[in-house]
Amino acid sequence: MNKVVFFISSHVHLLDLAGAVQVFYESGTYGCPYEIRFVSDQPEQLCSSQLAFFSLEHFSNVSVGPDDIVIVPGYDLKQSPVKEQQPVFDWLKKLEQTQASICSVCTGAFTLAKAGLLEGKDCTTHWLYTDRLQKDYPSLKVHRDKLFVKSGNIYSSAGVTTGIDLALYLLELRHGAAHSYKVARDLVVYIRRDGNEAQESVYLQHRQHISYPVHEAQDWILHHLHEKITIDQLAGLIHTSPRNLTRLFKSSTGITIGQYIEKLRLERARQLLREHRKIEGIARECGFQSTNQLRNLFRKHKTPGLS
Repeated sequence: MNKVVFFISSHVHLLDLAGAVQVFYESGTYGCPYEIRFVSDQPEQLCSSQLAFFSLEHFSNVSVGPDDIVIVPGYDLKQSPVKEQQPVFDWLKKLEQTQASICSVCTGAFTLAKAGLLEGKDCTTHWLYTDRLQKDYPSLKVHRDKLFVKSGNIYSSAGVTTGIDLALYLLELRHGAAHSYKVARDLVVYIRRDGNEAQESVYLQHRQHISYPVHEAQDWILHHLHEKITIDQLAGLIHTSPRNLTRLFKSSTGITIGQYIEKLRLERARQLLREHRKIEGIARECGFQSTNQLRNLFRKHKTPGLS
């Protein structure tokens, strides 16, 4: 089982820590569990809101492999400027060499910066502290308008709830978009993406709503793309009328049911094409009656690679 190791600094911000913890905890309920460990340089720490943490493991006692994740949540810079001892920085530097994913939330970026992990790299932190981070560490490429930034195996997020966004993104990288969506839905949060990403997963688009019937219809569509799907069929599944479903779907997602099905089928076809599947098989798996229907869809969306 892969590990997620949280380094607890003095005056750690509770939500910076708890948001990401909950994401990886919920991942286990959908078949992808993580061993969650809490480490520090002291056995006890007091968070910024005065809640005490006890029986913390010493960071040096936890082994970290290349498939593990280490997260440094933010802390109150006014109360606790970056003052970790050199052994902590050496530990983080060693972990970088193992290719473990090392992440900061909010002001946790200052710890990574002092350890030398952000040297010359793109990064971010809470908007209140981006100027300070850039001034204190001029070699960094600090972004002021990003939710989170990836630079190799180092990740930094803007703070507070963006730690949740980063954790969901890490789940998607490891277990796929559908798994990440399930966890996000369980937490009743929107899935937001970093602007540096080349593409946004279609499986996560149009799901930034809390309409349970529409989510149920979307889930069913996702798992039945190979079949003929009708509005009457979907309406029956969620016990409403076709007219009401049509209205509710459009108001919740911003697009029609037909447009949503088309986007999912197009993305599925692209995935299968990248796997070098035969065009006839791709058409069947995506619910098309002929290869011509699939070719027309690719031409409509100006998708290369299908002649």
